[in-house]
Amino acid sequence: MGSGWYIESTIFDNVTANMTLFQNEIFGPILAVSTFETEEEAIALANNTSYGLAASFYSQSVQRTMRVACAIKAGTVSVNGFSEGNITTLFGGFKRSGFGGKDNGLEAFEQYVQTKVIRYVHS
Repeated sequence: MGSGWYIESTIFDNVTANMTLFQNEIFGPILAVSTFETEEEAIALANNTSYGLAASFYSQSVQRTMRVACAIKAGTVSVNGFSEGNITTLFGGFKRSGFGGKDNGLEAFEQYVQTKVIRYVHS
């Protein structure tokens, strides 16, 4: 492989909220594993960062799925698997993630256009 900063697929266990790995947006084949005791603690951990591009979690409870997915401050929340979606699926982060706009979906057009109304009254 060429020069640069590369890391092989890696799992980091026992990651705590004060670690750089937890607090920064890491792109790569990395899984950071943190533990929690309650649903509320899991949500607090997920939201305890300046970033919010995506989140994933697993649950067999539909009620818990909706509660937790709504509470996590991320642009994409995947349940029971990882999902990037497709061209019709809105993509973009919350907080410091992303570029402030949205890619894909109809919402993406908003960053490329300025709408204007011109009203002509004929007398």
